[in-house]
Amino acid sequence: MTIRQLISSIFTVTALSFATVASAQTPTASQEKQIKDAEERFASADKNADGKLTPEEAKAGMPRIASNFKKIDSNNDGFVTIEEIKVMILK
Repeated sequence: MTIRQLISSIFTVTALSFATVASAQTPTASQEKQIKDAEERFASADKNADGKLTPEEAKAGMPRIASNFKKIDSNNDGFVTIEEIKVMILK
């Protein structure tokens, strides 16, 4: 395993840990609505249905996500997943 792969793995584990902790908390009614809305908009914006939004897909379908893309992309892989969006909503 290269250093780059090791670092990438560490970032992935860290992001998943944050997502697990965030999803473990009980969302408020408002957060539940935001998550439901985000899931629907995400599905519509994810044109190739790969479970990830590129910056271009986000700009076209979720402009608020696009404007905060780097902040939401917690593992810096160049994509935003619905889990990363949920973490943002639950903060």
